[in-house]
Amino acid sequence: ADVRKEGSAFDLPIAVGILQAMQMIHAQNLEGTAFMGELAFDGVVRPAHGILPVAMMLKKRGVRRLIVPQKNVDEGAIVDGVDVFGVSTLEDALELVSGTSQRKPHSLDIEAVFAAASAKHLIDLHDVKGQLGVKRALEVAAAGGHNLIMVGPPGAGKTMLAKRLATILPPLSLAEALETTTIHSVAGLLPPGQPLVTQRPFRAPHHTISDAALVGGGVGVVRAGEITLAHHGVLFLDEVPEFQRNVLEVLRQPLEEHRIRISRTRMTVEYPANFMLVSSMNPCPCGYFGSNRRECRCSPQDVQKYMAKISGPMLDRIDIHVDVPAVDVSELVQVESGETSEIIRSRVIAARQIQNLRFVEHPHLYKNADMSTKDLALFSVPTAPALKALSTAMMRLHLSARAYDRIIKVSRTIADLAASDEITEAHVQEAIQYRNLDRPYWNA
Repeated sequence: ADVRKEGSAFDLPIAVGILQAMQMIHAQNLEGTAFMGELAFDGVVRPAHGILPVAMMLKKRGVRRLIVPQKNVDEGAIVDGVDVFGVSTLEDALELVSGTSQRKPHSLDIEAVFAAASAKHLIDLHDVKGQLGVKRALEVAAAGGHNLIMVGPPGAGKTMLAKRLATILPPLSLAEALETTTIHSVAGLLPPGQPLVTQRPFRAPHHTISDAALVGGGVGVVRAGEITLAHHGVLFLDEVPEFQRNVLEVLRQPLEEHRIRISRTRMTVEYPANFMLVSSMNPCPCGYFGSNRRECRCSPQDVQKYMAKISGPMLDRIDIHVDVPAVDVSELVQVESGETSEIIRSRVIAARQIQNLRFVEHPHLYKNADMSTKDLALFSVPTAPALKALSTAMMRLHLSARAYDRIIKVSRTIADLAASDEITEAHVQEAIQYRNLDRPYWNA
């Protein structure tokens, strides 16, 4: 009684309860049985949201049978240990609980569904001409789960590159797929006929989004925001300075804690939010600051004001900063354009496997980006020459303590890609290059 109930998914169980109270259904036939579904005026049972998490909860409560809308039956059958039946009408549901039905529960080979649905991506990093340095940065980001920001002029390919990041990420594990499916089921975002999410989410909200829509909120029911819908995937913020400052600042906590806690008068809700943040921006309002092809029309004050839209603390939480230069014509006409996503992904998977072995006794860690300062001291101590190079960079670039940790994390990932146990000076030097936005005008 202390659990708040609302929504049309309770239509079917309410109707069954009324019929049982009218003694049209024997009470013993309802023991261990749960119902879920929206009911139309003509008795048709319509699909409902959140079938998968409800089935998981019912299994823990000892419920043995679940009756759901026919279009949700595959989703419910994902949960082993609960007999799931699909019904199209209220009459079908009454027949199931009449005590004379011979119907068998719906069965689903979840492993087969997962394997069959994990198809290849339709896009590929091979589609992008040139930009070898940026592709390397994407590989490092994918291997360690690092947040990334790309800075470059209009038309350089920032959005195209960001969309292809998902093609080099490791495939979802079955456990991750179930968790992702649960989130999308509650949000009502599961595509028809697809009971399981098998591709890592890629969410790209518009810059006009509100802070509540980004992190979650709402009146009454607290709904998941874009950061939760991007859980186990990528959150892409295109032209990040165009987002409201308060919208960007609310990302700081979930970027550190990988979850978001939303408090209301009568409840506090916590949603998972373990995502990769990928963002892009122009270097100035006109987009051509530093370009040798087109003159920048912005004053130094304009450039500084534009870049200051991203605060220092927010920038510190982004591990990799990379310039995306305009592509030369000679690169555009080349037939070959570098490695395919499949080749790069194989190296990313190998690096993640190294991390899995490293963190096998530390279940709170999944990838290098998850390491805290304490974890870095345990797993990621650079060699003496590497530390010296890092100290020099810290003084020259006036980097923060958080940026220091970020560089070591990225260095650890670069070493993993090279299958090196040690973090060498070369690994640190490459990681330092990915802090190229730590310049004086960012801190002004």
